[in-house]
Amino acid sequence: MTKSLDMLVFGAHPDDAEIGMGGTIAKHVEAGRSVGICDLTFAEMSSNGTVETRKREAAHAAKALGVTLRANLGLPDRGLQLIKEQLDEITLAIRRYKPRMVFCPYWEDRHPDHVLCSRMVQEAVFSAKLRNYLPDTEAHSVEQVYFYFINDAIDPDVMIDISSQYSKKREALMAYRSQFEPAEASRGQVKTPLNQGYLDNVEARDRLLGQKRLVPYAEGFVSKLPLIVNLF
Repeated sequence: MTKSLDMLVFGAHPDDAEIGMGGTIAKHVEAGRSVGICDLTFAEMSSNGTVETRKREAAHAAKALGVTLRANLGLPDRGLQLIKEQLDEITLAIRRYKPRMVFCPYWEDRHPDHVLCSRMVQEAVFSAKLRNYLPDTEAHSVEQVYFYFINDAIDPDVMIDISSQYSKKREALMAYRSQFEPAEASRGQVKTPLNQGYLDNVEARDRLLGQKRLVPYAEGFVSKLPLIVNLF
């Protein structure tokens, strides 16, 4: 039986979680929290790399961050839909891993799959707590859902200082060589937004957010529910 996770991070593709919150994942792992990543697809529609390559890269990134587990639901890349068959797969993952907190992409992003991932996870979190939904499995209520940023960002509700973990975030992202290294036509690669300085932009974003609280690097999150803060 799988031990309950403190955090379960959903992404549409391998590398989404690392882009949006790799430092936060590493920080919570260092603090002794159990963290899992669940990718919805194998990113089989990516212009560069293969499914097998992405599997290896995702495993290397997971090792760099130290997560408890990494799963992939094998849903179709560019074929994500708000249909019961796909939503049930996410619902079952939530019930299987019983996370206290769930993370998923912010609901506005230039990539349609990120938007759909956000909507699908929200639907699944709701269904997972219903005792009479998929009654052959045990219902599970998630305490909090947070949204992380991939391509686009707004002012966050919460920011996490990841300055001490930034080297681990870089290592995890650089595991995805097929996506982020400059394209070489001789190797059959094509130019995409990801291999044209994308990681420089991610680091600049994290640095810029950190400046708001005078820390070198930070990652931001949004919550749809009010956050409870105990003041001392």
